[in-house]
Amino acid sequence: MLNPLVRIHRSATRSHTGGGWLDSRHSFSFARHQDPMNTHFGRLLANNDDRIAPGSGFDTHGHRDMEIVTWVLSGSLVHQDSEGHNGIIYPGLAQRMSAGSGILHSERNDAWRDGSIQTPEAPAEPVHLVQMWVVPDSTGGNPGYEQREMDPAELEDHLAVVAGGLRSHADRAAIRIRNSTSALLASRLQPGRSVQLPDAPYLHLYVPVGSVDLEGEGELATGDAARLTATGGRRVTAGVDGAEILVWEMHAGMTMLDVRGH
Repeated sequence: MLNPLVRIHRSATRSHTGGGWLDSRHSFSFARHQDPMNTHFGRLLANNDDRIAPGSGFDTHGHRDMEIVTWVLSGSLVHQDSEGHNGIIYPGLAQRMSAGSGILHSERNDAWRDGSIQTPEAPAEPVHLVQMWVVPDSTGGNPGYEQREMDPAELEDHLAVVAGGLRSHADRAAIRIRNSTSALLASRLQPGRSVQLPDAPYLHLYVPVGSVDLEGEGELATGDAARLTATGGRRVTAGVDGAEILVWEMHAGMTMLDVRGH
C-alpha cells in the first residue's frame, strides 16, 4: 500500500550540464551528476530538458535496455541510428527508440546544414527538447524505432497519449513503448484552461513551457516538476501565458533488479 505523497522539485534544484553547444537540465541522477536519493520515480529514470545549438549535437553513442521517448518543443532534431532509422523530429511529432540488446544513434540540430539561411537578423534556432527514459518490461530483444505526428487538436487543452504500453490506452497511444505499466501524456494548455490528471500510483508532472497551478499544491513554473504518489485526479490549470505539460502515468515502480541493472 502506497502512502499518498506529493513532492515538488523546483527547476533550480536540477543538475546542469552546459557550456558550448549543450544546455541540459536533469531531473534525476544522470551521467556525472549522481545522487543516490534521486535515481528515479516510478519507472522513469531520466527527464532531461535539453537545448542544442545549431550545427551541433550528440555524436554516435550507444544505449541498451531502455525505452527512450523524445518530445521536441521548438526547432528540429535529426536522428540516425545503427538499425537504419533516420528522421527529423519537430514539435508535435512523437519519437520512441527501444534500445533493446543494443543500439547506436546520433542526434543533431542541423539547422545550419538543411538549407536554412542564418543571418544576424535571423539566426538559426536552437532545438529545445525533453528526452525521457523508462525501463522496459524485459531486457534484451531487438532494437526498435517509431515516430508519429500528433494531431494538434488532440493536444490543445486535452491530455493526449504520446507514448504508451497500457492496455487502457490501446486505442489512443500514438506510439507504443515496451512497458506495459506506463504512458506519456502531453497537453498544450491555453491560459486559464485545465486538465485532470489520471489516477495512478505514480504520476510525474513536468512543465517545460509556461506555468500551471497544481490543485492543492500551488504554482509550478517553467522547469518545475511534481512527483505524485497515490494521489492522482488533481486538476492542472495553465497560468496567464499558457503552458505545455508532460505527464508520466505509471502503474508500477522500480524493482531491485531494475535498480541494479541500471
